[in-house]
Formats: sequence, C-alpha cells, structure tokens
Amino acid sequence: MTEPLVLREARASRPAGASRLGVTALAVALLAALPAPAAQAEPMPRLKITDNRTEPVFSRADAVLQVVDIETGTDSDEDGSRDTVRMRVLRPKETEAGLKVAAIVEASPYWGGGNDTPFHPVDVAEDGLPPRGRLGSEPGLPGLVSASSVPFSGYADNYFLPRGYAVAQLDSVGTGGSTGCPTSGGRNETLGAKAAVDWLNGRARGWDPAGRPVAADWSTGDTALMGASYNGTLPTAVATTGVEGLKAIVPIAGISSWYDYYRAGGGVVAPGGYQGEDADVLARSVYSRADQEICGPVLDRLTARQDRVTGDWNRFWAERDYLKDVRRIRAGVFAVHGGNDWNVKTQHFGQLWEALKEQDVPRKLWLHQAGHNNPMPLRMEEWLRQLHQWFDHWLYGLDNGALDEPAVDVEQADFSWRRQSDWPAPGTRDLTLRLNADGLNALADRPVRQSLTDAGRTVAAQALVAGPDAPNPHRLAYTTAPLSSDLRVNGVPRMSVRASLDGTSPYVTALLVDYGRDTRAIAGTVPDTSEQVCYGEGIPGDTGCAYRTRHRTETADFKIVSRGWLDVRNRHSIARESRVTEGREYRLRWGMQPQEHVFKKGHRLGVVLISTDYDYTLRHPAGTRMTVRTGVSSVTLPVAP
Repeated sequence: MTEPLVLREARASRPAGASRLGVTALAVALLAALPAPAAQAEPMPRLKITDNRTEPVFSRADAVLQVVDIETGTDSDEDGSRDTVRMRVLRPKETEAGLKVAAIVEASPYWGGGNDTPFHPVDVAEDGLPPRGRLGSEPGLPGLVSASSVPFSGYADNYFLPRGYAVAQLDSVGTGGSTGCPTSGGRNETLGAKAAVDWLNGRARGWDPAGRPVAADWSTGDTALMGASYNGTLPTAVATTGVEGLKAIVPIAGISSWYDYYRAGGGVVAPGGYQGEDADVLARSVYSRADQEICGPVLDRLTARQDRVTGDWNRFWAERDYLKDVRRIRAGVFAVHGGNDWNVKTQHFGQLWEALKEQDVPRKLWLHQAGHNNPMPLRMEEWLRQLHQWFDHWLYGLDNGALDEPAVDVEQADFSWRRQSDWPAPGTRDLTLRLNADGLNALADRPVRQSLTDAGRTVAAQALVAGPDAPNPHRLAYTTAPLSSDLRVNGVPRMSVRASLDGTSPYVTALLVDYGRDTRAIAGTVPDTSEQVCYGEGIPGDTGCAYRTRHRTETADFKIVSRGWLDVRNRHSIARESRVTEGREYRLRWGMQPQEHVFKKGHRLGVVLISTDYDYTLRHPAGTRMTVRTGVSSVTLPVAP
C-alpha cells in the first residue's frame, strides 16, 4: 500500500557574504535552471503497537464523523430502487492524512427509535387437539464533520478509536435513515448489514447526505460486527454470507435461528417477557424510517407467513435460520450469552456453538450468570482485554495469542470464573434419571399412570413448581433425594416421556428445578455506584467511564433452572403436524434449554411436568388432562466431572 506524503514548503538559503541586491542576472538564470531541493515529507500517521497490542495514541475528541448512505442488493420496499442503509462512522482524524484503519460496526434496528405495537392475544379459544377419533396415517447528519461533541452509545468509540479503529453505527433496513422494510431476520436485513462490509471494501456505492459519491478510502477493508440482542443477531447473519472482509464477529445474546426465538417444539412459544410478540410485531415496532406507509404490504405478509395457528417450521422460518449456513463463516466468532437469558434463550448460543465446532470455525465463548445483558460492566477489565486481543488479532493480524488461551470462560454460581477448552466441559457424561412414582432415581420402578389437570391459563409455572412434596392436581413433580455432592449440569437436558393428552391444550412443558434455599443469580444486573471505572477517552456528554454492575440475586426455596416445550402434534417433526387421538399414549421426546448450573450438596433436583406454560405458550382453555406413565419416562442430564 502506497502511503501519501505531505509536502512542506522549501526555501533556498542566501550565500554567505552576498548582498541582498548584488546577485547578477547570470546567477539568477543559473539558479532558476537548477532542480528544486527535495521536499521533506511529514511523518506518516501510524498505529502504535507494543507487545503485539495496539496502543491508545489517537484522539477521540478530534475524531471525524462521516455519514454515508450505502446501496444494498435488495429492493424490499418494492419501490423500484435498491434499498440504502445509513451508517455513521467515527474515525481518527489521521485518516484524513493517509492513515488506514479497520472498522468495528454495530448494525441495529433500534438507532432510529421505535413504535408502540400491540401484541397478539395469547388466551386462545381454539381447541388445540382434534376430537377423539381413529388415528389415520401420519405423513410426513452532514457528510463529514468534527465529532468532538458527538457522543456514540456504548464503549467502543472511547476504547477502540484511540487505538486506531473506526467505529460505526448502521441503521438496519427500514429503520432510522435507511430505506427498505424491516422483516425480523429476513434476507434483506442480512444483505443490508452486509452492504456496510462491502462499502468498506470498495464493492458497494455510497453517498453523503448531499448525494455526493463517497468511498471508504481510509479503510483497510477489515471489519468486525458486534452487538447485543438484535444487534448481536445481525453479525451472525452477515457472517453466514461468507462476505470477504468480515474478519471477526461478537454476537452477544444473539439469535441463531428465528424459529427458536418465537417457536419451540412445533408450538408458538414467546421470548421471555414478551408474551404475544411475534416476528410481525417486532418488525412493526422497529419500523422507524421516514416513510411510514410504504412497508404496509410487506409487514402484512409477515403476519400471514409466520403462522401463529400451527407454529410449524416453514419457508418463512427457513429464511431466518443462520445455522444452515455456518459453513460459510470466515470470521473469528466470539460468542457471549447469559445463563439467565429467557428473552434470547440459551438454545441460541448452544446450537451456534455446536455448529461452529462442527465446521471448525475459530471461536471463543463467554457464558455468564446474568440475563439479557452486556457482559462488559460485569467483568470490565478482563472483557476489554480479551475483546481487544480478539480484534487486534483478526483485524490487524497481530500474533498475540488470541487463539492460544482457553476458548471458554464460564461464570460459576459463586460468581467466580472458570476457564476451559470447550463447552460442555470435556468429560461431560449423560446421567439418566427415571421419573418414578416416588421421585427421580437412576433405576426404574414399576410403571404407574399419574395425571394432572392443566391450569396454566391462569397459574404461572413459578407457582406450580413450589412445594414439590405437597399435593397439587395441576402438576406432576419428581425429585431426587438430597444430593450427597454437588452436581454440575452443563448442556441440554432431554426428556423422554410416555404421556397422553385429553382436552384442548397440545403443549407438554418440562421444568428443571433446583430445590433448596439459596441465594442465586436471576435475570438482570444492578449498578455498583461505589466505584466508577474510566475505561477510555471521554468527550462532552460521554465520559468514557461506567459503573461496574453486579448480579441481581434472589433468596428463595427453589429456582427454575431450565424449561422445554413440545406441541404433541409435532412429536415427529416441527415442520408438520401429526394427528393426535385424545387419551392415546405417545412416546414424546424433546429438549430443554441448555444450561450451566450446579445443584449443590443437600439440594434436590426436580423435574416438574405441566401443560400450558403461562409466560411462554399459547393459553388454551383450562382443563386438559395429561397422563404420564412413570418408570418408563426419564430425564437425561449432561453432567460435568
């Protein structure tokens, strides 16, 4: 790469003893004929690298803000023109003098704000099971300005820009300053965020807000995508295109398959805290572009195609499945998830991690005890160290040992951290416990039939699992004896149950419960205002400092550790329903959400079976009778050594 030179003004010196006016015409002519002295170049601005680590030598306060509208490869609003996405870039001012830098981009549908959108009703009147009958066959801003007073949300600008990175925010299609339509994970959203990588590599056209063409001549082309939640989903989506130039992604609490965000086991199952939300609701809520009419037909099609009636897998969900394209990922993946995240459930990191292993994609994992949270303030210095190391390695090619350290950091119940080579932990083995009439045991007792009457339309699971030894007609509870030693479960608990349903609800729900009074982490964090840490350079309105956070905890007699759902109509396939004869017993197999949890010595491990899960499933009329055959039903737990 040729680096531009900055020329200084050059001056000839006067000969010693010569008078100011005593120079002959010949001398003047001779001097004019001589070549001019060589100009001296300004020192080229460069990164400062010490011990294979970029150092903070560039000023955040002096950074340049650039706004660019980038052409994508889709026309999702069907107006005859390709969609554009708006990106705001902060970069060191030295990029105006020839410095070329890598970029860290956060693509989001949220930068432009949102709309209040009504949710779908979840108290349904329909009979989810057909009448009794014979079972038939079952088929299968200005363009370029000083950014000294322009705060960016987050910490990347304060920390990484001084170390020689550009930091950018991208409005996802249909939001903020972008055009096109939001589609909750549709292909157009993937290609919209991909366009940013293409522009940074000179493959896509861009214009400033005045309509003048602009190129990323300051960019090395090497790019990272990072974010949390929806912002953490788009990095995985773009990486699965195999786009050249995307070197690293950091998906924090990101979705790996949208079906598993809004569905489970063939049934409609909500993200935690958003009962009644679906793909169309989310798209309408982030639809913040200036034209609020043009996307109406597109959003209506989302409602029709997502299918809240059957909950089955279909082409709509296949388009939003990133797992099938993991083989195309060229970027190093640093995944992060919270064990208490019931919004983007832990299945998303678990199945992505397994797919990355299968395709031998370079990878790291942080698994913490919080919920839908950013890990940075939980473990600030170590997070910034590892993230910095990851970006330096992948974006600047520094041989800094990023791939030599243990691949996985797992936070323990006491909030200490364990480093290990993989997850689940090496040496993890399956432990199968039988659901016997008198509790959970490794050996099967004589089978008997036990029944419950569904009350989940009005009673939450938290109430149904309480007091496992007391009679409760609305649940079946199975527990171990007090444990003689700690039991560490890490991975996917799996159910195998012989059961029948008679009524209106097609759901079977399993809850894995830790019984024993204790103080445990739950979803969420709280700031520790006793200490503020300054991690980067501040500007007016953005100090570059933050409070640490600590876990939100609860002292209680039990905790629901994991849960899993199955629509019995989809017992053979999530893509098609099979007929159900009410009262007929079926072998049902399904998984719970993957977890990392230690059941302490003296506690009891429990499995509770219910039908409707008030906070997650559709709520059919109460009264469905579920009958389970004990002894031949079981739970299999992945137990670490």
